[in-house]
Amino acid sequence: MMQFLFWLSLALLFYIYFGYPLLAKVIAKIADRKVQKSGSYEPTVSILIAAYNEANDIGATLRNKLALDYPTDKIEVLVISDESEDGTDDIVHEVAEDAAFPVRLFRQVPRQGKTSGLNTLVPEANGEIILFSDANSHWDTQALKHLCSNFADPAVGYVTGKMVYVNKDGSLVGDGCSAYMKYENWLREQETQIGSVVGVDGGIDAMRRELYKPLGADQLPDFVQPLKVVEQGYRVVYEPEALLKEDALNDSDSEFSMRVRVSLRALWALKDMKQLMNPLRDPVFAWQMISHKLLRYGAFVPLILLAISALWLAPVKAIYSLAALGYIVFMGLAWAGHKQEREGKSLSALLSIPYYFVLLNVASYKAFTAFVRGEKKVIWNPRKG
Repeated sequence: MMQFLFWLSLALLFYIYFGYPLLAKVIAKIADRKVQKSGSYEPTVSILIAAYNEANDIGATLRNKLALDYPTDKIEVLVISDESEDGTDDIVHEVAEDAAFPVRLFRQVPRQGKTSGLNTLVPEANGEIILFSDANSHWDTQALKHLCSNFADPAVGYVTGKMVYVNKDGSLVGDGCSAYMKYENWLREQETQIGSVVGVDGGIDAMRRELYKPLGADQLPDFVQPLKVVEQGYRVVYEPEALLKEDALNDSDSEFSMRVRVSLRALWALKDMKQLMNPLRDPVFAWQMISHKLLRYGAFVPLILLAISALWLAPVKAIYSLAALGYIVFMGLAWAGHKQEREGKSLSALLSIPYYFVLLNVASYKAFTAFVRGEKKVIWNPRKG
């Protein structure tokens, strides 16, 4: 029995992190569904920003949007303040006074969270394309053009950009992407060629306004809204040239809390959109959702079983002893990465990959236990780097 658990767990983990991406690469080459982009396509756009007590960041974020390379007669920014109390609203009004295009403020009272805020803003938007920015997200000046170029293809309904991490002075942290982010971005490229990506960034996304569906306050818009677009028969694609520059999180507690919150809301999103995992509806996208999301969020189960079975079988045969030793070394590297990050030191790939892998799986475990208890997250606090 233990041998069966060992090999089953190992096979599942291999499939989740290596098997699915390799299969996606093969199918992407066969399907090769290139997006019919056009750099000259410039529809009217509305950039939506939900903010709660973002006085430290909202001014710079709005000025960043004012600096975008895009026709000023085709752009507007809508901000909804979720009962902010720190002067966020005053800063928005101040920036709006001399802005080259409309910057409009809406106020949500009582505080209801980001999703409710977006539901309020979308009917007020005039653009053919609506875009979603976080209150602390800085876009590259060409990002808007790159996002919109994809909508020249009538099959495209939703586009997500690429997030890169920067230091306080604006310089890239390394090449801007962690090993995990490089892995995810590569996978998004494959999924785009297959048809649609399963996961988006959220801080630099765009969609056709007519495809927007109002969501429940507890639903994760970064996850559910793209799935609603797929449900309507349109593609969700990745645009690597549309860059979002965001401060790196130097606090592992902040990173972990954010991952738990996102994972919990993603689990509820999977439950809400479970019809898309029905292979009779769309076998390819159902396979993508199950492999990339459902199994990924549940990877902590085979990870735990692998540890138990390897340690149990270690005295039996050398291969299991080696597996147990490898597991212990991997966890030791993850712990060393955790300690170094706590001390404010940069991590090498040798430490960052095990550390981030374990952090994500522990966050998924904690989110799953909260999901089983029926917990939901509606409101949020500003993400700090």
